[in-house]
Amino acid sequence: MFAYLAQGSAYVSPRNFAILHRMHHAYTDTEKDPHSPLYDKNVFTLMWNTRAYSTALFKGKITPEDRFLKNLPDWARLDNWAHSWMSRVMWMLIYTVLYILFAPSAWWWFLIPFHILTVPIAAVFINWVAHKYGSVNYEMKNTSKNLWPFDFIMLGEAYHNNHHKYPASPNMGRKWFEIDPVYYIILFFHKLRIVKINKQPLSHD
Repeated sequence: MFAYLAQGSAYVSPRNFAILHRMHHAYTDTEKDPHSPLYDKNVFTLMWNTRAYSTALFKGKITPEDRFLKNLPDWARLDNWAHSWMSRVMWMLIYTVLYILFAPSAWWWFLIPFHILTVPIAAVFINWVAHKYGSVNYEMKNTSKNLWPFDFIMLGEAYHNNHHKYPASPNMGRKWFEIDPVYYIILFFHKLRIVKINKQPLSHD
């Protein structure tokens, strides 16, 4: 429910996202990768194809391998509502009304499209930019990059080369100056026993 409230009009089923993410790591930069810059001409083609693949997966038109289906959240009723156009339009109207009522000037209204498309815009940075540009801490058999110093703005998500090297690690920062702010939130939840952090995540070459 929190994911739905936070993502609003751009909500993506956690189950669907987990499957796509696991497939991306298993098939990085191959023809089976659900989103790789190597197989799309530009960022718009990449995002369109990713959306089409994700929609087909959500509607059951694609059957993933069993290894991608372990320990997934399954909130069918919430996901079906949250993925409906009625839900998405409702959130768009809510955002628009809030900006009209509380924005200090009309210039702020230009942020409405970015607010509506927050998740797709973030996906552009990770799925396209972080596989095309940036630095590399670890030589990998894929195109993953770190987008330092923009990683912090993306709340650690853009330490993408690190993430591909240590996909199970909750901390995407590896060097002393690579700060992953979300990791400390996870660590706090771990202390409260809301989540459990594995002791030693394995690397992936």
